[in-house]
Amino acid sequence: MTVVPMTSFLLPPGAEAHEPPEHRGLARDGVRLLVARPGVVEHRRFDGLADVLDPGDLLVVNTSATLPAALDVRHHDGRAMTLHVATALDDGDWVVEPRRPDGPETDVAAGDRLGPPGLVLTLVAPYPDEHAPRRLWRARPWPPVSRIGYLATYGRPIAYGHLAGRFPLADHQTVYATVPGSAEMPSAGRPLSERLLVRLMARGITIAPLVLHAGVSSPEKHEPPSPEPYTVPAATARLVNSAHGAGARVVAVGTTVVRALETVAAPDGTVSPGHGWTDLVLGAHRPARTVTGLISGLHEPEASHLALLEAVAGPALVGETYAAAVAARYRWHEFGDSTLLLPGEEP
Repeated sequence: MTVVPMTSFLLPPGAEAHEPPEHRGLARDGVRLLVARPGVVEHRRFDGLADVLDPGDLLVVNTSATLPAALDVRHHDGRAMTLHVATALDDGDWVVEPRRPDGPETDVAAGDRLGPPGLVLTLVAPYPDEHAPRRLWRARPWPPVSRIGYLATYGRPIAYGHLAGRFPLADHQTVYATVPGSAEMPSAGRPLSERLLVRLMARGITIAPLVLHAGVSSPEKHEPPSPEPYTVPAATARLVNSAHGAGARVVAVGTTVVRALETVAAPDGTVSPGHGWTDLVLGAHRPARTVTGLISGLHEPEASHLALLEAVAGPALVGETYAAAVAARYRWHEFGDSTLLLPGEEP
């Protein structure tokens, strides 16, 4: 299956955020916020989010915490490689992305052995199946170890070429991260500071948690997202259904929250609690049923995440948002600026 978004744009040179906002003189919540409604966009700061939402609105956040999921490894033929550990499967195998130290492409095959410290990882098969692009692999660790404990000892945060260096794990966390498990930060919630969360609650905006452990975010063009583990608590499901019943917004903080909520959403938008692995792919074939607003960072051209945004807000509003972000020179990627998509309502 391929995921082809309708939104098309060119990312201008220098649009990436190369470091966390705190390293360029801003507060965590001081990044820009583009608020998009049909036909209208507003340029604000993220610390003014409480002024945009209404009392009674529900903000759903992902409390998954980021792991130091990058390892320096050596192939059994002697090559030095970087390994991104995406997730651990229920049978103890890991899902990994082998990479060259300077880029994504690498030449590996089933049966190859990779040697991080104190461990041998044997590549078993492409993940999630033999028809998938040979980017992610099922790997068997020996001896069997806890992924979370092992990475805490030997790993470092995943970082891509747009960053100006390596930053500590704390810079890759949201302030409410409590459940370790994500290979990369669920970054849409990063600008939510403690003081902003208090302002939102004081305004009467409810905040509800769920967990979806995000994998690696470097898929090939049009590659769908991989299966990811999630938990939607019963209390959060009740709050979503209550918000809908009261005519309030259900605003997802990030694409991970959308994926988890929509996994447990009935055709009428009613949400039930649930947990497990989700392979849901949202897009034109499967629009959002329960999410009515979305806070998101800015994604690269042709990324599968754009199709998910379109499933929530429609391709026209997403297209307007990205055109405005490009024109106003917003910053892209996990340490960049934010958008708030509010489809189906007037400003």
